[in-house]
Amino acid sequence: MPYQSASTPIREPSRLRPMMAAREAWEKLCDHCSRRFPCLCDPGRRSSWGLKAALVLLHVVFVGVLFLLDVDLIQKTKEESWYTILYLGLFAATLVQYFFTSGSSPGYVIDAMRSEYETTASFTSSLLIPNQSTSRNGSLIPSTDRGHFGKYPSEWLKVVMDLYPPGSSSRNWTCTYCNIIQPPRAKHCHDCDKCVLQFDHHCLWLGACIGQGNHCRFWWYIFEESILCIWTGILYISFLHSGTEKAWWQDCIAVLLLALLILCLIFLLLLLLFHTYLVLTNQTTYELVRRRRILYLRGVPERVHPFSKGICRNLYNFCCSRDGLYALESVPRSEELQARARPYTCSDLMSCRCL
Repeated sequence: MPYQSASTPIREPSRLRPMMAAREAWEKLCDHCSRRFPCLCDPGRRSSWGLKAALVLLHVVFVGVLFLLDVDLIQKTKEESWYTILYLGLFAATLVQYFFTSGSSPGYVIDAMRSEYETTASFTSSLLIPNQSTSRNGSLIPSTDRGHFGKYPSEWLKVVMDLYPPGSSSRNWTCTYCNIIQPPRAKHCHDCDKCVLQFDHHCLWLGACIGQGNHCRFWWYIFEESILCIWTGILYISFLHSGTEKAWWQDCIAVLLLALLILCLIFLLLLLLFHTYLVLTNQTTYELVRRRRILYLRGVPERVHPFSKGICRNLYNFCCSRDGLYALESVPRSEELQARARPYTCSDLMSCRCL
């Protein structure tokens, strides 16, 4: 065996050269995509976009299979095109509402501070320096410098403390993560790493928080999705009961998709009824589930909804309120809560106390 010195370069086998070339090409492509699309470098945003793509694909599968298998539906489309146009219009509107809701702001506390006091010198001097913080999913999220929250704007402190009952301490309402004073009904979201006004929940399907700014859009999305599921289910049932000859595998596919559609419809209807109840009583999911852990709700009777202003007023504020994105609600006085706790009478019904 001939001696090979250490200075002699080791040649790569010819069979490894194509693999190395392919790997270099893939790395260059990934680097190019990361420069053109920075969101792909963020694991959190990448998973969010992957979830959105999966949901759109699921919609396309349910509707596409229906048009591929149902010959009668295609014939009906040719004869009565308005029916298919309405259905496809609802399909497109539901997807648009989904992206519109997922991309909307739930209303952050720090944005409310900026919006109300952006021209105040004391606010701008004590306001936060943009920083990068890490959420639980490992993604980098624009946040704020925790150290600069030690100096509260006196105006914001006064506004927030006036919303709480007299004698309340600012320490009870200071977020331990953002180090800012939270107004009533606000909560810190660990996924978004921000405090959200009227925090309801963090929706995994939308990849966004549901709060004061987008709760109405979230309700309309659930409503549109429910109507689309009902309509699609009716079309699948009509296909299974049609008298046209079908292969056995077509019936199997239709039955499987119809079963999945029914499960999704049950979940959507329950979710729609639940959030409708929350809207009518002016509550949030967090307030309903964690009522005993919220300090200013501990002494409130179970059947009293402290922030409710009546069904009609709650609906108006939810759908047509002109107070803006950052409207703040105060905690009712104990006298007002005691008055709400008494049973309804005929005079209360005539005076629309319950409305």
